[in-house]
Amino acid sequence: MRNFLQKQIFKVISDAADEMQCDCYVVGGYVRDQLLKRPSKDIDIMVVGSGILLAQKVVQYLKPHPEIHIFKTFGTAQIKSGSYHIEFVGARRESYNKDSRKPIVEDGTLEDDLQRRDFTINAMAISLSKKDFGTLLDHFHGMEDLNNKMIRTPLDPDVTFSDDPLRMLRAIRFATQLNFQIETQTFQSIKKNKQRLHIISAERIADELNKIMQADHPSIGFKLLDETELLPIILPEVSELKGVETKSGKGHKDNFIHTLTVLDKVAKQSDDLWLRWAALFHDIAKPKTKRWDDQIGWTFHNHNYIGEKMIPTIFRRLKLPMNEKMKFVQKMVSLHMRPIVLSEEGVTDSAIRRLLFDAGNDIESLMTLCEADITSKNQERIKKHLQNFQLVREKLIEIEAKDRIRNWQPPIDGNEIMQLFGLGQCREVGHLKNAIKEAILEGIIPNERNAALKYLLEKANEIHLKPVIPIPEIEDQPQ
Repeated sequence: MRNFLQKQIFKVISDAADEMQCDCYVVGGYVRDQLLKRPSKDIDIMVVGSGILLAQKVVQYLKPHPEIHIFKTFGTAQIKSGSYHIEFVGARRESYNKDSRKPIVEDGTLEDDLQRRDFTINAMAISLSKKDFGTLLDHFHGMEDLNNKMIRTPLDPDVTFSDDPLRMLRAIRFATQLNFQIETQTFQSIKKNKQRLHIISAERIADELNKIMQADHPSIGFKLLDETELLPIILPEVSELKGVETKSGKGHKDNFIHTLTVLDKVAKQSDDLWLRWAALFHDIAKPKTKRWDDQIGWTFHNHNYIGEKMIPTIFRRLKLPMNEKMKFVQKMVSLHMRPIVLSEEGVTDSAIRRLLFDAGNDIESLMTLCEADITSKNQERIKKHLQNFQLVREKLIEIEAKDRIRNWQPPIDGNEIMQLFGLGQCREVGHLKNAIKEAILEGIIPNERNAALKYLLEKANEIHLKPVIPIPEIEDQPQ
């Protein structure tokens, strides 16, 4: 194990521990990630003794001395060395009461510390002590589980998950990130202890969901959430997407499977966490809007608009940010049908202008979502849709270059209309503003001030409004 202990920081920690005559170890995620050859910048150092005192000694050894952050309540200290964040903690053992995941912590041995950890792959340690520097301590066969790509708890999983139910989500998160299997007894224990999840704060649940969402194939995590019966507890709206109903020989697609397919396709194209959330929620209202029509079969009319209204409730419950991130997800859910309709019905300049106007700078994200939303067993159908989408993209570029609609600002705003006609805030001002916007979006006039001013005067005259201040001469627009 010495090959990844060559970094100077480990020698410094070893020297400091030797001077203090205490044993210390690299533990947890850093050991796991190094064995898997995954990048990791967070190093956990476990000390049989005081983690704070060792951290303070390490700081004295380093030049220049790094800043140290001490958390006496938790008996931990943190320093930064180069690009690495290093946390020092004393070996401890933990016990729990039934109604809280906050442990009662006491000083412990190396064995105590390793067995309290969540999974065997996180319960390995490498010694930094001079006497056995680089020796791997693997009391719970973590290396074997690492090689077998298995998630397993060091102790009885019922104890592990009942003590800290967040570990159930962590099991699914690690299985998703690493593409590992959850060992059978561990898997069954998650199902058995699922109701314990209710004592976990929404913030911690959301943090694990975000990590699942950021994996290469987030669908793995949501399938596991479904199979372990945690999904209806956390995201009942997503769970309700499951299933196919058939009537008169006509069935609709399983919207849960479709959603996870779209999510993975978006993940392949974009690292944007909130676009991935939009992919998960794009059809969220289909169960609410599902109707049977004798003429055309199953319908989901307005599911995009109903879905948009559902987003704030879900975000609030999960303690996800109620800011522009939430509004972005709403926008994607609301607009996700528009490019698809354009690709099926033909592309008009007016429809493209309106799409650019409504999507603004998020148009590329919207197109990524909509292309991912094309799922079918019929490859020819997919090919045709993607070809049509390419036409939409080309038209978007053409119209934007000509009309500059993205993040459109009116060439004449409400304040100027009020000054020109001596009006206060009233319905007429809104009417004239909207008339200019509609004329530009419909292509009646170009998105230019001179054309907008001329059109404004024509529309004002129709409702018997006259300018009260001189206006500049208006040149005729070239034909």
